[in-house]
Amino acid sequence: MSVSAAQAAAFYKEIVKTGQVWAIRDAGGIPAPPNGHGLRAMPFWSLRSRAEKVIANVPAYRGFEPMAIPLEEWRARWIDGLERDEILLGLNWSGTGATGFDFKPAEVRTRLCAGAAG
Repeated sequence: MSVSAAQAAAFYKEIVKTGQVWAIRDAGGIPAPPNGHGLRAMPFWSLRSRAEKVIANVPAYRGFEPMAIPLEEWRARWIDGLERDEILLGLNWSGTGATGFDFKPAEVRTRLCAGAAG
């Protein structure tokens, strides 16, 4: 399993355990950078420590702060909103380039609903 695949798998287990999802934000809001395939992806992390590590290690995200989102709110509102806006979800991006897998909102919703999270 690749590092990105392992990070994505850990995402589901950890958000179910903690009941929250983490984003990062600055005065301009939450980032949703282009993913290199003509789409944008908004990153989310399963633990505050993961989000803080990206803030500390990725120059583009210095000055951002972690933001907790209750899991049920993220499921009910965020996933649908990102789907409407055609933005992918980046799960547990890591490393100095903040890289990882990007998923369509429907894929994330299906995985959560199927109970594959735990």
